[in-house]
Amino acid sequence: MSLVSIALESPRSVGIAELLRAGEAYAESLYPAEENFILPVEALEKPGVAVFVARVDGVALGMAALVVTDSGAELKRLYVADAARGRGLAARLLDALEENARAAGVTSIRLETGNRSLAAITLYEKRGYSHIPRFGEYTDSASSVCMELVLRSPGRRDA
Repeated sequence: MSLVSIALESPRSVGIAELLRAGEAYAESLYPAEENFILPVEALEKPGVAVFVARVDGVALGMAALVVTDSGAELKRLYVADAARGRGLAARLLDALEENARAAGVTSIRLETGNRSLAAITLYEKRGYSHIPRFGEYTDSASSVCMELVLRSPGRRDA
């Protein structure tokens, strides 16, 4: 039986660089450079950014970042390694990220994904994320799909 952990970590922790590179390669295989909105590792180190890492038996196999600014919160860099897909790691990462956001007083989480990322869109829809108009830097991106989850207070289920 494998030991799965989800924890807040530095984006420079062991194994994270490989996940970042794999996620970038995946996005670049689907979308042109001008429609890839990938945060570099330096941006993941800034105040207001929480990086969640999924490890299986100590090996980093998934990650997600919550970026909180004055204008709201955004989910960035959700990625699970190919070999680990289908194990529920993305859902567990989102559970941790959403709970952290609630605890921090965040009332909603927005995200952008691409229109060819059908598995991601399906996951977000199943979790209660609603489609919203493109926002911010994604406004003019034809491939961008933007979504939002309105968070409820602790102890209440999201809508």
